[in-house]
Parts: sequence; C-alpha cells; structure tokens
Amino acid sequence: MHSTKHIYRKILIWRYKHISERQFVYILSILVGFLAGLGTYILKELTYLIKEGLAGNLIKEYQYTLYFIFPIIGFFLVYYIKKLVIKKKIGHGISTTLHAISRRNGIIKRYKIFASLLTAPITVGFGGSAGLQGPAVSTGAALGSNIAQLFHMNSKTRMLLIGCATAGAMSSMFQAPIAAIIFAVEIFSLDLAFASLIPLLLASVSAVISSYFFTGTDVLFGFKLVDIFEVKDIPFYIVLALLTGVASVYFSKMYFGITRFFERFQSPLKRLIIGGIAIGIMLYLIPPLYGEGYGLINNLLQGNTAEALKDIPYNIELQNVYVVVLMLLLIGIFKAIAMTTTFAAGGVGGIFIPTLFMGSALGNSIAKVINHLGFSVSESNFTLIGMTGLMAGVLHAPLTAIFLIAEITGGYELFVPLMLVSAISYAFTKYFISNSIYTVELAKKGQLITHNKDKNVLMLMRIDKLIETNFKPVKPEMTLGEMLKQSVSKSKRNIFPVLNDEKRFLGNVLLDDIRHMMFDQKYYKSTKVADVMKSAAEIIFHEDSVEEVMQKFKQSGAWNLPVVKEGVYLGFISKSKLLTVYRNKLVEVTS
Repeated sequence: MHSTKHIYRKILIWRYKHISERQFVYILSILVGFLAGLGTYILKELTYLIKEGLAGNLIKEYQYTLYFIFPIIGFFLVYYIKKLVIKKKIGHGISTTLHAISRRNGIIKRYKIFASLLTAPITVGFGGSAGLQGPAVSTGAALGSNIAQLFHMNSKTRMLLIGCATAGAMSSMFQAPIAAIIFAVEIFSLDLAFASLIPLLLASVSAVISSYFFTGTDVLFGFKLVDIFEVKDIPFYIVLALLTGVASVYFSKMYFGITRFFERFQSPLKRLIIGGIAIGIMLYLIPPLYGEGYGLINNLLQGNTAEALKDIPYNIELQNVYVVVLMLLLIGIFKAIAMTTTFAAGGVGGIFIPTLFMGSALGNSIAKVINHLGFSVSESNFTLIGMTGLMAGVLHAPLTAIFLIAEITGGYELFVPLMLVSAISYAFTKYFISNSIYTVELAKKGQLITHNKDKNVLMLMRIDKLIETNFKPVKPEMTLGEMLKQSVSKSKRNIFPVLNDEKRFLGNVLLDDIRHMMFDQKYYKSTKVADVMKSAAEIIFHEDSVEEVMQKFKQSGAWNLPVVKEGVYLGFISKSKLLTVYRNKLVEVTS
C-alpha cells in the first residue's frame, strides 16, 4: 500500500514537471472520451444481451403475458441491486450530474461509475420504457470527475472533464460528434471558449472512434435523407412545430404529475409494485412501448408502418389511415406515461430516447393526415423533424435537436425546417414550462448553472465556507461591565452576538453602539445587554443562497450578518469575506 502511494506520488510529481496543465487536460479529455465511449458500449451490449436472452422460444409462445411480467421482474432485480450491492441512491443521470456541478464543485462519488451500468440494462432489457442516454452520461460523468480527482485537478477542470464525458457518451451513442459537443455546452452551460472547445472536440472524437472500433459503422438510426426540403411545405412544418410544442408541454406535465403521485408512497416496494403493475398493463396493451423503442423509430423512418405496428395485439386495418394515426398517437401519448412510471417504480434510465420515440410517432402521424387530405409531404422528413421538435421542447435543447437529427441522418438539407420547428417548439414549451425535466428541481432551489457567469459564481460559492466563528457571544441578562470584561476585552471583532442558553440568536451588539458608555462606570451595572442589543437580518443556513445573502447585505446595509440554522446561531458572514471569496471564485471560473 505504501509502495503504491509512493509510485502514485512520483507520477504526479513527474507530470507537474514535464507536462503543462493545458497539455495534460488534452490527454485527460482523450482518456475520458474513450472511457465514456466504452461505458456507453457496455451499456448497450448488456441491454442487448438481456433482450436477446428473453426473446427466445418462450416469449414467442407466451409473448403478451411475458410483456406484463418481465418489467416487474426487472424492477425487483434493480431494487435488490440498489439495496444489497450499491446501497446508495442512483438518481437520474443528467439531473444528478447537473447537481454535482452546481453544488459539489464537480465531485461525483465513485460508485456512480458502475451504478447505472448494473441497473439501466436490467431496467430497459426487461422492458422498462426508458432510454440509455441518461445512464451513459451518468457513467461517463462519474469517470470524468474521478479521473480529475485522481490527478488533483481544480474544480473548473473537473467540470470541463464532466462535459467531455457527456460529449463522449452522446458521441458514442449516436455516432454524432458535433451534436455531442453542442449537447454538452447546451445542457451543462459550458463556456465555449478555445480552452474548453479543444478538450470537447478531443473527447467527442475519441469516443466516436471507440464506438467505430467496437460496433463498426452501425448506427442507431439507419436512415439517410432522400426527400429534399421544399418551400411549399413550410406551412405544414409550422403546424408540426406547434403540435410538437403542445406534445412537449404534455410530456413534461405528465412527467411532473406522475412523479408527484408516486412521491406519496414512502415505501420503495409499494412504488415498485404499483408502478410495475401499471407498466406491465401498458406493455401488455401496447407492446411497442417495450424498452427504448428504436425499432418503431427506424421502421417509421423507412416507411414500414406495418412493421412498426406488427406487435399490436389487435386486428387493425392498416389500410385505414385514421386507424393507423390513432394507434401511433396512442403509442406516443402513452410513451411519456410508461417512461415516467418506469422511473417511479424504481427503474433506471433516461428520457432522451423516449422524446425521440414520441416525436417520431407524432411527426409520422401528422404527415399521414396531410397526405390523406390530398397534399404531398415526405413522411420520413416529418418523422425526423417531429423528433427534433420534441427534443427541443422537452429537453430545452434546440441546438442539440437540430444538429443531432441533421448529423445522424445526413439531413443537412433539412436545416431550414429543422431550425424552424426547433425554434417554435422550444419557444412554445418555454412559455408554459420554464425549465426542463433535467433542471426543474435545481431551478426551484436557485442552484441551476446557466451561461450567466455572475450567477454561476454565486451559485458555486458555499455558505458554510464563508462563516466566521471568532466572535465572542454575550447573554441578554449580562451587565455592560460583565460584557466588557468577558467579551469586549478578549475580542478582535466589533460585533457581539446575543444568545440565550439554547444558543438561539436574539440580536447583536455593535461596539459603536456602546462606545460612549465604555469608559463611564455608572453604566456598568445599570445597563444590560438586552438594553443595547439590536435585531439583525439573519442568513438561514441551507435555505438562503449566496445570491440571497448578497441581497440581504444590500438591503440591511450591514457589514456582518448572523447565520442561523433553525434559530441556532452558527456564526457571521462578513461582506469583506464574501467579496474576497467571490473574486477568487470568479478568477477560477473565468481563467
């Protein structure tokens, strides 16, 4: 053990002497990209193996019954893995990564490297209606953070490597390196400067090369653009944009509503049973909701509607456009419900692919209706652009939506409708839903990283690091003489917190307020602390953000403000300390 630490220390010393900080970040970004790509490949392969293992002769004979049972089995397996192996909360990949950036200076615990690798393939492989992009990001981000910690990198570099891992995971998943970089910048609000752009590029390319190495050039969506954009279709694209906006609002509202409903149940087992039965019924009635749903997306892109709906256990008339449209819309509508129920039941997965799934069903349905009314539009193009609209609206990531769809399909000729639909859908959704599913909880707490550097610096500052405790407390019943002898004579500060026997903060005494009495002994016994103390604006620990603390300083005009937790005094925050830490953090973030 001692020998290992010695070698590790020698490696760090050698690195500091021979490799510059920038060069080392480039090296780490390549490593992180490769590992994120490898993690994504393992996720996909494990999921595929589980699906293939379940899809033997047995499932053909008892297909629809097993669609009901498999998800429940999967949820129980995930529950016991969490309880007996991981023993910690996993959380949703991108949301927890955002929390680590905003509240933990990019520090992600080591267990998250393997937590999603163990649970997400079981969730999705056994039929949970979720995606793998979120777990891939979670695994990659944990790798990036821990590699940064291993080599003692600062918080800004940790966050950059988390962004590199995110870009790597997406690049490997979709083999779309440009969209992957945009995703990392858009979702994690990374600073797109030269210093961060090169590592993102290196990580993204490293990941996509690793993907080619393991899987060849096979892509998730095997489609190349055939039909070009025509100006006459613009009105129809505007209609599509508005409808994808409505669908995005529905998707988000359904997610929030179902999540709140399941939060009523305190017992994880109760949530598992209720959620498992609910998802089982949905999969029994609508089998295309099983797993991620790439099959339906690819079949719709290829124009194979019959193949896309082959698992529907009803004798539907595929020649009747409105019956087909109704089935596609039902599949899309229930995807949001099935996905959220999967999470609520204890499954682990992502929301990225379900948005593409719902968007493809919606876009294809709208194209079928338009064509049936006597017009002529491309169903494959509308399927693609429906995916763009849902992604832009639900994820609040319009640029990612544009470049991902263009890159994975070679559909750069569709840039005009991609931009149009993405912008309208995002603006429409933003009006009703101010934050995405990823960011809503952090935004409520004022902990969301944005492209506003000033707010980001305030958010990254921690109140517990600002508290000063070298103040001499006094009690309200003390006389002025006792206060001068026991506190003033022994303190280097000019403010004294007044506390009762339970350490609860009652007010404070400023040295300026008693200066005229200090050398007049007639006040020593007649004047008590309670007579001269004044109330003060309080900083509530774990409730007030640093931005709110700044506002309290501005409103009160005070130079020191007390910090309390449930009324109990913890110390003071001084304006000078606050501004000094702010300046240092600003230099760290923007350097």
